[in-house]
Amino acid sequence: MGDQAVPAGHRPERLHKGVTPDMLRLQTALPDRYTKAGPEQLTEWIGAAKAALGPRLIILGHHYQRDEVMVWADARGDSFGLSRIAADQSEAEFVVFCGVHFMAESADVLTGRHQQVVLPDLNAGCSMADMADIDSVEEAWEALAEVTDFGRVIPVTYMNSSAALKAFVGRNGGVVCTSSNARAVLTWALAPDDDGHSRGDQVLFFPDQHLGRNTGFELGYAAEDMAVWNPRLERGGLDDLTLKSATLLLWKGHCSVHQRFRPAHVEAFRAEHPGGVVVVHPECSHDVVEVADQVGSTDYIIRAVADAPSGSVIGVGTEIHLVKRLDDETPDKTVVSLDPLVCPCSTMFRIDAPHLAWILEGLVDGDVRNRITVDEETATWARVALERMLATT
Repeated sequence: MGDQAVPAGHRPERLHKGVTPDMLRLQTALPDRYTKAGPEQLTEWIGAAKAALGPRLIILGHHYQRDEVMVWADARGDSFGLSRIAADQSEAEFVVFCGVHFMAESADVLTGRHQQVVLPDLNAGCSMADMADIDSVEEAWEALAEVTDFGRVIPVTYMNSSAALKAFVGRNGGVVCTSSNARAVLTWALAPDDDGHSRGDQVLFFPDQHLGRNTGFELGYAAEDMAVWNPRLERGGLDDLTLKSATLLLWKGHCSVHQRFRPAHVEAFRAEHPGGVVVVHPECSHDVVEVADQVGSTDYIIRAVADAPSGSVIGVGTEIHLVKRLDDETPDKTVVSLDPLVCPCSTMFRIDAPHLAWILEGLVDGDVRNRITVDEETATWARVALERMLATT
């Protein structure tokens, strides 16, 4: 698909197509058969259904899933990595995505027409993704057009966003990024193109302000080069001078899990474990990133634990299910959460063995429950943004 963009100054009509908004999702209550079943019975049902479906099925498990779900996963990974795995599994007719809603959307965008993507619990959303909706982003875009050189603004959306927002950046010359490639993507957005002209002088980055800010500092930008756009305020709560001068306009959004970590957690860990290593996710606030030993994506954190010498004590700033799994799977090392109060992803936690059994037995009976679909126009432009990302990293 070509690298298409909307001409400068053109405002595309609002995208009200695509998947159902989070506020309209409603997961029906499971039958008593599943809610009252014990672990052994659920294990029997899931195993039998998985065997019956055979190669027609692939189960994807995000790193933050609980163990009772991950034990059935054919592949583990982060959101985009799992979507690419799904796209490569052309034999699989059913893709059961044990993650959250935006991840299942991305899988539907990237998989073939013959494949059906299913989310075991429709209430498994993402609070960060919900902090930037298509209407709010389009309002911001229109406000920027009134103040700045509109053709010089590059929209960048984090992978943790709806298909509608991925389509928006695709239509407007922008790009998707992940926590692994945010630096490369922002460099692309602000660097000279093939003709020697910079693509843009300004980036509108959503929905996570912390990933944008941490990446900006990593690239050498100063605090005065960045400003936070508050979608609840007129024109983001920013004056004309700031709107024109800020290189990075950061959406006021965050991850409820990663924002919990504070520098005091790092200080307490080091007091208890002198010589311990602190590894945090770039969705953490900048004051935490500044005092960490290493910073990186979920996959980076997994590699950092694997590469640490035997006997290491590693304090990790990310979701607790992954932290505990890393500790269980590396018995020669001690891996602990920096937050002593524990920090689960509450929406990811909604997917459990009863929901997985309900979904799989439905597939065996020919009943595709909780299918996630993205309309073709939205999917087309979302693919443009995703392919643009792949071309830059």
